[in-house]
Amino acid sequence: MYAVIATGGKQYRVTKGETLRVEKLEGEEGSAVELDGVLMVADGDNIAVGTPMLDKSAVTVTIKSHGRGKKVDIVKFRRRKHSRRQAGHRQSYTEIEVTDIKA
Repeated sequence: MYAVIATGGKQYRVTKGETLRVEKLEGEEGSAVELDGVLMVADGDNIAVGTPMLDKSAVTVTIKSHGRGKKVDIVKFRRRKHSRRQAGHRQSYTEIEVTDIKA
């Protein structure tokens, strides 16, 4: 059984027991969060697809940790113009574990 969920502007294919990193979610470490943005649930030959979301479907996850990703360097350079701009960015994430899929 697997589900396709939407969180943080991205879509993820998840199965029970899977651990993944998603955009930062509100909540304490160890707490359970219910994600209701379920786009599709598949259980063998039974496939349910939402338009765009499924009603009465949810994926329960446990927050394992919060963190920040690797630094991404942004450099803009214009040759012969004496112009250079440099910046950096570290994206925050939440590591979650899927505990239950309700179809």
